[in-house]
Amino acid sequence: MIEATLCFPLREAGDADEVLLIEKRRGLGEGWYNGPGGKCEPGETPRECAVRETEEEVGLEVRALEKAGELTFLLDGEGHTRCHVYRTRSFAGEPTASEEAYPEWVSVDDVPYDRMWDDDSLWLPGVLAGKTVAGEFRFEGGEPLDEAEFTDHDLEWGVSLEGRE
Repeated sequence: MIEATLCFPLREAGDADEVLLIEKRRGLGEGWYNGPGGKCEPGETPRECAVRETEEEVGLEVRALEKAGELTFLLDGEGHTRCHVYRTRSFAGEPTASEEAYPEWVSVDDVPYDRMWDDDSLWLPGVLAGKTVAGEFRFEGGEPLDEAEFTDHDLEWGVSLEGRE
């Protein structure tokens, strides 16, 4: 199973919060929005991966990551990806575009769920509101995952994610 990460930097903007999203420029989910992230390298913890991927994709140095979710994606009944989700309000630098990603600060109230994975609207609002979640999402139709059909899910809110690195 692929071990992967997503990181959601948050900042205050007037009366509302903003989240840093990227528009993927290549690879799985190209053209869609999500948080910075990617696959863990051999010997790398998910937390280390989230820090590295965020810096590589958008040039932001994230700190004090809080684990907010652990999501398992099944494709045709088989484990495909386990995604470790982090959020943070502690970072340095300004987001800049890369070959992989175009970063954009978006109001938490205006997240473009219609341009994201089908399952994101089920768990991301809770994560952005400060909740923790564990979930399983089922897709059917074979590779690649971003062309398979989302068929079902299970979510558990308020879970302890300590020790689930």
